[in-house]
Amino acid sequence: MKFASITRRAALALAATSLFASAAQAELTIAYVTNGNTNEGWTLINGGAKAAAEKAGVKFIQLAAEKGELSKQLAIVEDMITRKVNAIAIAPVDSAGIAPAVNKAMAAGIPVVAVDTGVSGADITSYVATDNIKAARVQGEWAATQVKSGDTVIYVTGDQGQSTGRERKQGFLDGLNGKVKGVKVVEVPTAWDQTQAQNGVEAALRANPKAKIIANAWDGGALGAKAAMMSQGFKKGSIQIAGFDGSPGGLDMMKQGWQQANAAQMLAKIGAVGVETAIKAAKGEKVEKRIDTGSFLVLPTNVDQFAKDSGVGQFMKAK
Repeated sequence: MKFASITRRAALALAATSLFASAAQAELTIAYVTNGNTNEGWTLINGGAKAAAEKAGVKFIQLAAEKGELSKQLAIVEDMITRKVNAIAIAPVDSAGIAPAVNKAMAAGIPVVAVDTGVSGADITSYVATDNIKAARVQGEWAATQVKSGDTVIYVTGDQGQSTGRERKQGFLDGLNGKVKGVKVVEVPTAWDQTQAQNGVEAALRANPKAKIIANAWDGGALGAKAAMMSQGFKKGSIQIAGFDGSPGGLDMMKQGWQQANAAQMLAKIGAVGVETAIKAAKGEKVEKRIDTGSFLVLPTNVDQFAKDSGVGQFMKAK
């Protein structure tokens, strides 16, 4: 009887400890500040972030910089500092422009985790993202296998005000030029805008109708490139398209024969690990300064397996 009584007391104590831990976890407030992008890639990243917060049982505040404006994102971060959230996970609109607000948050003792896009000019808690240079270099090396010296490649950039856009451009050019010399690269500048990509590629194709490849810093650019080719009467496969993201729309393009390669990210994982890292930092746990969430070169030969393994397949139209 005495042993049973001790066992019951131990069980009650354990239950009380568990309840206390759960309550403490629930009291954590994590702010997730996105950049306002609403494309497929960001839908998956944001979904991963929300799922991670729900699993952890924390209070989750998700806010977006309307129209991707830096001033609005700065105001959001200032508000989160005033509200004394326990940690901030942020996808910066502008890597350098967001730094003053990030520095203020860090000085206030609020850990800041950059998600997908880095922060320049601030010592953040952690940076969770694909190694963009590495992934884009693989994309560039693939492109190099499809061209020879004297050929033309069209490259659709991302926003060069963000580290993500700069790194993907650098990686692609490093990979391409490291394998083959004398390739003409025609840049189409965009701020992650699909319409800009389409209009820019249409102009580039009028000036360079014999281009061999249209490589893109993100899958929205690839969709714009497809639209540009269709508007000018190019058939699928006549110019090869390389995407970057591994988004449902990008992989659908591949299944349809419009895209030949994709530097795929683990999109949902980026958001999930970003929030998980913010939660750990809020609890005072040590986190890594740089966390690479991985990438994979998707080709028509492995697209089905990647879609299944990454979870992207459930959102695809082409089966």
